[in-house]
Amino acid sequence: MDDVRASLVRDLLAGTAWAELTRTFAAALRGAGHGPGGLLIVGTPAYEPWHMTAHLDYEARLAGIPELSPVLIRHQVPGGAPPHLAVGLGRLAAGRRGETVFVVAPGQAPEHLLSLVEDARHHGATVLAMESGDRDLRELAHETLTVVDRQPGPGVGVAQPQRRPQLLAADGVVIPHDLDVAFETTQHLVSLAAAEAPAAVGGRRGYRDRLARFLDLVSDPATAQP
Repeated sequence: MDDVRASLVRDLLAGTAWAELTRTFAAALRGAGHGPGGLLIVGTPAYEPWHMTAHLDYEARLAGIPELSPVLIRHQVPGGAPPHLAVGLGRLAAGRRGETVFVVAPGQAPEHLLSLVEDARHHGATVLAMESGDRDLRELAHETLTVVDRQPGPGVGVAQPQRRPQLLAADGVVIPHDLDVAFETTQHLVSLAAAEAPAAVGGRRGYRDRLARFLDLVSDPATAQP
């Protein structure tokens, strides 16, 4: 899904939980208080959040918001990896006040990751989580967004913390009943909203701003960043 298609999908979802909750979560991400280099994004050993990292980095460069450009934290760093892909869990262990730990985990977070996130929070870091029903991870996070592949049936549900629900469920129409697709869509929507001016996050003007920036790039390709 490219940037323009993501904007159109969000327009189709206007007025739904998908538009409202991704904007709320994006506002929390943007307003977490970290500076450039202070947004640490991490997944699980089975899921490395390449897409979210790339989306946020692109939007950060396009909007001129360097503090939105994330540092990807990797569970295993292969030999010879370039510097921006060679940041291991030790960086997460060093998380502190003035930084944000953003956990993107469609599966269960392992105990050692939860422990590192808890330590970072204890040292003052803000913790955000995008997950698919991980109660332990939600209890550690200051702000969460739960993404599932379909609406839970009566009496089933996904356990939520005591604060307001933050559950996004695929509808099978705009968002297919597929957790991978639902997670990818959510990452696009959050990235788009995070890069918008705060005054625009709550309404249609943000979409128009995105479209205007896109048209500027099309009309003058030289302004686009590689």
